[in-house]
Amino acid sequence: MSEPILSILDHFAPISLKEMDSVKLMTRSDEKYLCRIEQLPALLERAMPDFKVLENRGKRLLGYESQYLDTPDFEMYRQHHNGKLNRYKIRIREYQETHEFFIEIKFKDNHRNTTKKRIPIGADRNYFTPEVRNFLKEYSRYIPENIEPKLFSQFRRMTLVSNELMERITIDLNPAWYTDEKRVDLSGIVVMEVKSAKTSNIRGFGLLLRDARILPNRLSKYCTGTILLNPGIKHNRFKAKMVHLKKLDKNIPYGEPVIFPI
Repeated sequence: MSEPILSILDHFAPISLKEMDSVKLMTRSDEKYLCRIEQLPALLERAMPDFKVLENRGKRLLGYESQYLDTPDFEMYRQHHNGKLNRYKIRIREYQETHEFFIEIKFKDNHRNTTKKRIPIGADRNYFTPEVRNFLKEYSRYIPENIEPKLFSQFRRMTLVSNELMERITIDLNPAWYTDEKRVDLSGIVVMEVKSAKTSNIRGFGLLLRDARILPNRLSKYCTGTILLNPGIKHNRFKAKMVHLKKLDKNIPYGEPVIFPI
């Protein structure tokens, strides 16, 4: 399926990273959506007149890898599962085309607003350095000694920007999660996020999604990967979401004792 998608992307007008960074959207709404990969080509065809695609170093579909950190007892996962606000997620993200690494802290406050802070980190992902220690201390309540690597997440991303620079859409393909012992790939699912000055299903990309009968459906990559790689972990609040994923990609090993070795 990637080849037809790449062919369609080639027909979009490009936008550079510098131009895209002008789309600040300081006051914005975010919505996430899930669909089957078979639905994506038609969406892209309809979006082409009104959107440009990010092009970086000649590529329009870019690779990302994130390593998520959590406490030994999955405190950050549990807080998300229990609906607790004022919560954190900590990850080390690699931009695979540029081989840049950043450690990032995402914080959701009690008004459900999310802020993200990040600093560069070495390719060795060493988060015990003085710089990272100070960063964690300033923007979270964690220190290097009480967190540990839990899993890796991989995906390939295209980014669309509206011609009026009022919307930014990230579209993630081939999501996968793995540890040293297990790997799960959901190649049949697409994860989309619409960031706009005003989210609406009667204009812009939201209208295209509404017409395709694709409804908002939030997804945490970290929580989803944690459940798929740790089937015994408590996930009552996420059961309906996992069942929906199973309907979109029947190969998902949810509810089955299936392990995909690396």
